[in-house]
Amino acid sequence: MNSPKDSTAPLAPPPDSESGHLDFREIDPESGVKRGLKTRHLSMMALAGIIGPGLLVGSGGALASGGPASLIIGFGLIGIIAFSIMQSLGELTTLYPSGGAFTKLADRMVDPAFAVAVGWNYFIIWFAVLANEYNAVTSILAFWSDKVPIWGYFLLLWSAFLCFQFLGVETFGEAEFWLALLKLAGLVAYYIFAIVYASGGVIGAEAIGFRYWHNPGAFANGFAGVARVFVFCSTFYAGVESVAVAATETKNPGVAVPLAIRQVFWRIIFVYLGAAFFYGLTCPSNADGLINGTSRALKSPMTIAIQNAGWEGGVHLINAFILITCISAINSSIYIASRTILFMAQDGKAPKFLGWTNRRGVPIPAITFANAFGALSLLNISAGASNAYSYIVNLSGVSTFLVWGSISFIHIRFRQAWQLQGYQVEDLPFQALWYPWNAWFGLFANILLAFVQGWTTLAPFKAGDFVDAYILLPLFGIIYVVFKLWNKTRFWRLDEIDLQSGRRRDLDDRKGNTAEIESQPWWRQLWNSF
Repeated sequence: MNSPKDSTAPLAPPPDSESGHLDFREIDPESGVKRGLKTRHLSMMALAGIIGPGLLVGSGGALASGGPASLIIGFGLIGIIAFSIMQSLGELTTLYPSGGAFTKLADRMVDPAFAVAVGWNYFIIWFAVLANEYNAVTSILAFWSDKVPIWGYFLLLWSAFLCFQFLGVETFGEAEFWLALLKLAGLVAYYIFAIVYASGGVIGAEAIGFRYWHNPGAFANGFAGVARVFVFCSTFYAGVESVAVAATETKNPGVAVPLAIRQVFWRIIFVYLGAAFFYGLTCPSNADGLINGTSRALKSPMTIAIQNAGWEGGVHLINAFILITCISAINSSIYIASRTILFMAQDGKAPKFLGWTNRRGVPIPAITFANAFGALSLLNISAGASNAYSYIVNLSGVSTFLVWGSISFIHIRFRQAWQLQGYQVEDLPFQALWYPWNAWFGLFANILLAFVQGWTTLAPFKAGDFVDAYILLPLFGIIYVVFKLWNKTRFWRLDEIDLQSGRRRDLDDRKGNTAEIESQPWWRQLWNSF
């Protein structure tokens, strides 16, 4: 499949078709999807996409386990790792935005068998997340009215999301843009409330300042609490790498991808560290509702803070906010899962029928297949099947570390081949910061996390939880070995890695404005993206 390259050859421009206009087609000629996402769509997806109820509700459990200081430490350390991964991904995806994202790149830079293992692990993340989000949204609706059974809410929502995805990538991008704006607006509103509440500006409520950092304290359960939060927070970052999946359907990846990569830094600072700080400021870590709340909204640090400030009805506002995040998370999960399986099917790594797209660039079989996994959420209705549901959802944790570590490894292989074949770093349209130290850090940090993320199952030992925490580690290796032996693939030598195919021009290159946009400061690029 790959062939040796002339190491002295200059980096050629992206190939055109015979007519000279292949790169400017709206339908991607390789994958069949439509290049319909605008720069502002990708930027907002990077800034606030895939923020689901985990950040609003699940972080309450982390706060209870480790305290406010542990929450900041956990989000901060995982944020450093996420930043490292996004630097590697930015360099790769800006140069090679066409179909397949890092699954295709794993095939080209490492081994087709490695790509299969990475691709199926990435799909596991998103069908697990999708099932969890469907479970969350139906429980939210049931909180307001239990006259409709859970399965009834599910069928209505399942059909609605399926039809919406069939409308095409432009509709998806526009919806995600506005939903992301709503999520950011909600967080800003809470941050303002937190400042006013802590400083005594809420009528009828006394100023709390940093009271909860002293009582019950900055740390809960000592170092064990910090370790629990560290692993817990890592699951909230899953999805920051999804801009690579969306790059193929972006009109101007040369501009949009670097800008989106930069937005991830602000996402880490504003969304994750901001939430960690203000949750710890306004909600005590020993609040009973964080663990024993009777609904998702009642377990949120936001709800507890608002009710402590004197507004009992605030639970309905937070419930509505959680509903918005669920809608966005389900929409994004279906999109990412369907594109992952689409690209794999087109490359012979999944059933072939899943690789078909219609003339509008909509992968109908892949979307339907991905959305079908949402039905796993119905397992949670039955008391007997609820444990199975929990095990399935928890699979997403270790998968994230495996995929992130793989991205760092792919980047290292790419740079080694780039140097060996005679290309210059200065020729890269986006240069990852602090290479090679950053890439190697990302690789080893994720390997470490993959092995320690299930440490809480060891003492006391829980066989079911232990298997759930670590089953994907040997499964990754089994998938790799089986596919490798069956298809007789091999590990590519650096001198035969294909560094040419997969590049393309921006659709707006014909207007002559790409170089001008890239030379502008980040704030002007962001302004222009709107």
